[in-house]
Parts: sequence; structure tokens; C-alpha cells
Amino acid sequence: MKKDYSKYFLPNIVQARQRQENKTMARVVFAKIKSVAKIGKDYTFFVKTYGCQSNLRDTEMLVGILHELGFKPSQTLASADLIILNTCAVRANAEEKVFGEIGFLKKIKETNPKFHLGICGCMPQEETVVNKIIKKIPHVDFVFGTHNIHMLPEILEQVLVHHQRVIQVFSKTAAVIEGMPSYRTSKIKAYVNIMSGCDHFCSYCIVPYTRGQLRSRTKENILMEINDLIQQGYQEVTLLGQNVNSYGIDLYDKYRFWDLLRDVATTNIQRLRFVTSNPWNFDKKIIDVMKNHPNIMPYIHLPIQSGDEAILQQMKRNMKIKDYYELVDYIRHELPTCAISTDIIVGFPNESVAQFNNTIKMYERIQFDNAYTFVYSARSGTSAALINDEISFTTKQQRLTKLNELVRLYAKQNNERWINQKVLVLVEGTSKTNPHILTGYSPEWKVVNFKGKAKVGTIVTVTITSASRFSLNGEMV
Repeated sequence: MKKDYSKYFLPNIVQARQRQENKTMARVVFAKIKSVAKIGKDYTFFVKTYGCQSNLRDTEMLVGILHELGFKPSQTLASADLIILNTCAVRANAEEKVFGEIGFLKKIKETNPKFHLGICGCMPQEETVVNKIIKKIPHVDFVFGTHNIHMLPEILEQVLVHHQRVIQVFSKTAAVIEGMPSYRTSKIKAYVNIMSGCDHFCSYCIVPYTRGQLRSRTKENILMEINDLIQQGYQEVTLLGQNVNSYGIDLYDKYRFWDLLRDVATTNIQRLRFVTSNPWNFDKKIIDVMKNHPNIMPYIHLPIQSGDEAILQQMKRNMKIKDYYELVDYIRHELPTCAISTDIIVGFPNESVAQFNNTIKMYERIQFDNAYTFVYSARSGTSAALINDEISFTTKQQRLTKLNELVRLYAKQNNERWINQKVLVLVEGTSKTNPHILTGYSPEWKVVNFKGKAKVGTIVTVTITSASRFSLNGEMV
């Protein structure tokens, strides 16, 4: 294979830190695929996704492009001619899983002469990852990042037609791309990006580097996409962003997230959700809009990360614990059935016993419906990675175990409150473990498994008869 290193575009963390005036950023429509329209007609493909909802949405666009290029989907990794791994960089163990997968896929390369392997997503935005691929993993044929998904047709032309190895990772985006092809994984629920990137730079977080600066889509394009989804019969839409609260500040003088939330709710979509909503700039106007529009589901993901203010300060998260309590109390007063989940990191560098216990006290005070908990993972390029950490990994794991005991306890207790209550469930299909049981989600983002007969995509009433930590169980009314 020809390797032309002079054509490589490599990530640069210094450039990734830089921010520009966003209100002048170009907004362009994805160019219709022409010259290489059937480049994939002799190939099958498989895209494997790691990480968050934003990655899932990116995969839908990747698959949409591949369909337009004539590729046919493969049911398994092993039988595919083209594999793309859409990766996550939030934690080190996510990267380890990807590198393990890359090693396994080398065997396919040795037996299938048509096989090509690509890596995309957040991992390639890291200099260390790309350098490792270039120097040590020659069976990776192409690499691209989060800022140039729209260039996949050109990349594949270079790889499949000109037989070049392509490394094309930009450290910042040049434009907001609209009108991307999309092959959605569900016919009843859809993710809609309203913004990308983040300008906050929490000390532990790689996302501002991998996803770039804040970039809001125009309200007109968002509403047009949602109205099109409604016409197609979609019942639920989730608005996506690294921090949806920041929507619009880069684009409009006054129009903000709560304005967009209100405008989307008035499209009469049956169910409306949003993630993620960071607490440090959560405006109570969001709750006011939710109260006035019952089609906005009563569930809020509100990541706090730690219950200790000194740790929060080191994390560069501008939040006082008392203010977080006040926000949670306000939500629960105004929206009594609202479920609240959070993210928590244990073992931040040099976290003391007392500081960890403050997190435990905070969790006991709030009693979240659910929490996504992690041991701190140093990410190269972030300021927290420079701290000399004296806490052993064993100690951090012990703290995680203790915290997770509370997570399980309050998740089950919160679910048990629904026993003998009636909930509205959007039917998504049958249970993975029992084909005679239907499953779906309640407005509060609770998994509901129930007996009854109903069509996928309908909303039905279910009486809850029992509950576990993970789900509610019931019978359709």
C-alpha cells in the first residue's frame, strides 16, 4: 500500500485549544455525492460505535453516507469488507477496548484482500492516538476525526481507488454542515443535534479538544429536521449537545436553549427529551418551559461530578454544592415526578477521605434515580493530567464500590415508588430475555417491561406491579 505521509493531516492539541469568533462561522449544506456515488457497490460494511449519544448520532450519518455510496450492511464484524470504529476518548479504558478491537481485526486483514479498516470519532483527535496508529498499526487504512465526517466519500475514494493510506484529522472545524445523509437506527425515536463542542475546559475533560468549540445549529434547521421526523411518524426526539444549556450563545443575541425547547415542544412531537444539561449554567426558565409543555418528558441528566467544593474547584466546575441542592430542590418542587440522574468521578487526583465522604453525603442527600460513576481517568492534554496523584488505584476502586452501593440502593427505592402507579410507555419492542413481554420507556426514562399486546411506536398505559434497580414491571391496562 502506498503511504504518502506528506498528505497527512494530523491533530494538534494547541490548535484544538484555540477558539474563534463563532458568529461568522460558515454554515453549508452537505454536497450531494456524485463522482464516487457507487464506489462501495462491491463492498459490505460494519460500523461499531463506542461512547455517548453524540457518537451514536454520528454513526447514523456515517451509515447514511455509506448507503449512498452503494455499500451493503454486514450483520457481523467478521464478514464485513469495510469496518469503521467510531470511537470514544472520555476514559482510558474506552481507548483500550478500541485498540484491543483493532488488534483482533488484523486477522480479517490477513484473510480478506478486500478488507479495509477505518478509525474515526474522538480518539483520532488525540495526538498520541494518531501517532501510535501511524507508527505501530499499519493495518489501519484510514483515520478521520469529529470535524470531517462529511468528507468520508473523498477519504474512501483515496483508500479504495487510489490505494492510499489516509490520515485526515482536523483540530478545529471550518463550518457547520447541514443536510447530512442519515440512516436512523430507530423508526420511533430520534436524536437531533442542536449544538456541538464545548468552551468550558473542565480540568479532567478531553471533550473540548475532541469535539472542538461550541457551535450551535440555527433554530430554523433544527425545527425543519424535527418537523420532518414528525411527518415520518417519529414519536420521540432527544435534543443533543455537550451542554445544551449553552445553545445559542455563539449564534444569537437573545435566543437561548429554553426558547428552542419551547419552539420544539410546540411542534407537537409526542415526546421531547434533552441531554446533557450541566448544572453550572442551568437556567430555571428551562423548568418553566417543561411545566408548560407536558410533551417535554420529566427527566433531567444533571452531572455534578463530585460532592466536594474544593474538588469541584480543581475540576474547574463553577458550582457550589448549596446551589446544586437548591436547583435539585427547585426541580422537584416544580416537577414532582421528574427523575434526576448524574455523573460522578471518584479518585480525582489526591482526593482525600473527607472529600470522598462529602460526595457520599451529597448522594445520600439527593438520592438520584441513577448515576453514571467512574474512577478518574487522566487524559493527555488536560490540566488535571499534570497533577502528581498520590492516591492508589486500589483505593479509588474501593471508593467506587462504596458509591455504587448507594447508586443501587436509591435506584431501586426510586423505582419501587412506582409500584401500583400507572405510567405511559412508548412501546419499543419485545424484551431481550422474553419474547412474550413488551418493553419501552416511561416519561421518567424508566425501562418498563410489561404483559400485553400493543404495536411498536404506540403509547400505552401500564400498571406497575414490581420494580428492580434496572426496570419497572407491569401489565398493560
